[in-house]
Order: sequence, then structure tokens, then C-alpha cells
Amino acid sequence: MSQRRDILQSIAFGLLAALSQPARAAISRTVGMASVRSLRRRDDTIVRLPTIGDGYKMTWTAADRQLVVVNDGAGWADPPDRFFKRSLWSIAGSDPRRAKARLVENYPAVDESQEPADAPHYHGHGLLAVRGRIYQFLSALDQAQDRPRHWTTAKLIYSDDGGSTWRNQDGSSPVRYESWTEQAKDKLVFFNEPEGCLSLLTILQMGQDYRDNADGYIYVYGPNGNVDGQMNQLMLFRVRIEKMLDRRAYSFFAGFDADGQPRWSTALADRHPVHVFPTGWVNSTNLFPGDLVVETWLPSVVFNAALGVYMMVASGNGRAEDGTEFGKQSYLGFWISHTPWGPWRQVHEDMAWMPGGDPEARAYSPQIAPKWISADGKRFWLVWTDLKGIRNIAQAMDEPGEEEETDSPPPDNARESALEANRTMHSFMPGYGFNAQLIELDVE
Repeated sequence: MSQRRDILQSIAFGLLAALSQPARAAISRTVGMASVRSLRRRDDTIVRLPTIGDGYKMTWTAADRQLVVVNDGAGWADPPDRFFKRSLWSIAGSDPRRAKARLVENYPAVDESQEPADAPHYHGHGLLAVRGRIYQFLSALDQAQDRPRHWTTAKLIYSDDGGSTWRNQDGSSPVRYESWTEQAKDKLVFFNEPEGCLSLLTILQMGQDYRDNADGYIYVYGPNGNVDGQMNQLMLFRVRIEKMLDRRAYSFFAGFDADGQPRWSTALADRHPVHVFPTGWVNSTNLFPGDLVVETWLPSVVFNAALGVYMMVASGNGRAEDGTEFGKQSYLGFWISHTPWGPWRQVHEDMAWMPGGDPEARAYSPQIAPKWISADGKRFWLVWTDLKGIRNIAQAMDEPGEEEETDSPPPDNARESALEANRTMHSFMPGYGFNAQLIELDVE
């Protein structure tokens, strides 16, 4: 659970008491490649599932389930009597209107009540189902007190049996969470890299169990740092599928050569952005003391096999004039490419992202659901969460007498504590859950 969620839960208790055609063929199995001109967000299709949490990174398994990671909340738990820092859910159904979710019981979930507050909190990010194996990158923050906490750590875990058993990168089990003193480069895929680059990671999705991939590589994206001017720089590395657990086998996109072909280097220092998002959308300070740099410009990238194109969506958080997060509506953008490394052509931009036309929306973390793409590729479902109301919490904290009026001791047991925390968070942020809407592409 992020430091923000730590703070929010405490507040809750208080308030309650350009490639050649042959090269392209190596990436895609499609014969033709469509030209996407624009897209339309169908606000009339918005679905808000009864969930609490954020993140919602997804992958599509060989068993035809869509795995979804949920951070900082109860997920689909009914009643919401768990407060997970990280949990994994398996979803059946052809679209969110028919979705049925169940908790992946043996996933190394972390219940808030089971971990010391001062331990590193490993958040769930990039997921991939490939050749029957499931990989996931977990991300952790530093311990900074004099500025927003930065993302500095990425850990890799995996399962070979559909989620029944999970292992560390070295093959050991159960999954362990390295403490501050145990964190080291030989135990983690990325740790204390320059400016904290590649600590937040998302994995390219290519169909069910990665079956639409033809070149044998896994592609992974992440921001180049934690501050404006770096976090909006998108980096990329790739690795052979069979070498995913070997950090030495990672090759970083290093720009294009004189013939316009991608260059790859095993040296992190040679990295070069595959895309640069707009500046001005990364928070430089926080609503709550000791909070973090919001996960801005961490994209969702999915291959659309029917159209032969790669689709990318990303958002920037609406930074207020004082540098705090979610002071205005978020930025939303969609991009299209014919290769994983670009160039990326923008086909849609919302400078003020307002799902359902709600001016108070603070939409966050857009994700393309890899299983929920139509057979012709022209429609897909976008998933996000909404932190509308988060600034009201800060305002309530500052109101004179508010603490005294609502001050009461937290419940005695973990179940009741989680119930009250989840309900209070949801009362302040009713959209803080799994929201989805249909997206239609204009294709020629």
C-alpha cells in the first residue's frame, strides 16, 4: 500500500472516530495494418463495478482468465473486510458488464494488518501471462521525508502453475519482501538506478498467453525518473522470453541508427526514450506530508492483432498551481504504432479527462483490458480508477474542530478496521474502484 493509502487509512479512522515490412512481419502475424484516425470514448457505456482500490494492471492467461492486480483496497471483497496493499484477482467474462471476479488465494497478497507500517511496500504493477507462466513486477518507494517519496525499486516474481505457487526471481519460494537493509541490485531487477528510472514497469500485452507475439521477445516500458522532465520520458527494454529472469539479458532501446532501425544495448546508460509525453503533469509536492510521486505516465500498451497495431494509453495527473496532485482534471492520451518502439502517433487527447462529463473527476491509471478487444479490433474496453474527492480529505483534515468532532479509537480487530477504512475511503472517493467504458476506433 502506498504512503498515500497509509495516510488515507489513518484519516479514515480519524474521520470515523519506422521499420521495413520484413522486420514488421517478425513482430506481427497480421497481413495488413490498419490506419487508426481517431477514437471515441463511449460515456453511455460506463460501468462501475463494486470494488475499492486502484492499479488494475491486467493480462490474459492461457486458461482464458483476465488477471487483474488491485492495490490499496479491498478489490472485489464482499463485504470489504480486507485492506490489501496488493492483491490479484481472476476475472471471467467477455466484457466488464459480465465480469465475475475471484481472489487468487495463493498470490503473495499483502494485507495491511500483516505488515509493519515502516516496511517497504511493494506495489503490484506489470503483469504478463506467457507460455503458461505468469510474471509480475513489483515496485517500491524510497524513505524520503523532505520531498515526495520516489520510486526506486522493481522486483520480479513469477508463477508456473497458474498462480498456486509464486517464486522470487532466483526461483526460491515463498516470495519474500526485501527490507530496507536487504534491498540490493543482485536481488532486484532495478534498484537505485539513475533518478529512479525503470522502477515503475508495465509489460506489453500480445493476446492470450502472449500468443500474438512472433519475434520471441517480451517488451517492458517504464518512466525515466520521478520528476517532471524525466517521468514523462518513456523508456523500453526487451528480453527473450526464455531469459526473462536473467537481468543481464535485458536490452534497452538506444535510439535509431542511420537507417532508421532500432538500436539495442545491454547498458542502461545507453537508454533513449521511445516516446516523450507532455510536461507539466507530475506533482512536485503533496497534499499529505510524506506522500509520494504519483504514478504518472506509466502507460498501458496492448497489441491489437486484428488491426496489426500497438495501442498505448497514458495519463498525467492534474497538478495544481502549488504543485500538489489532482488539483484539476487529468490528461488522457492514446497513441498508435506499428512497432513496440514507435514512432508513436497520437490519435486522441483530452486535456481535461472527465468520464461521464463529470468536471470533478480525477480519473487515474487508464488501462486497456487485453481480453476485452472485439474480434475486428475496432472496439475495446478502457479501465481506470477515479480519485475524485481526495482533496476533500485534505480539506477535512484542515477544518478546525474536525478532528475533535470525529475523534474515536479505531476498531479492535483487523476485519472491523478494514471495513471502516474501506467504507470511509469510498464515501470520500466513490469512484475509487474498477471503472470501464467502451472505446471505438475510427479506422480506414
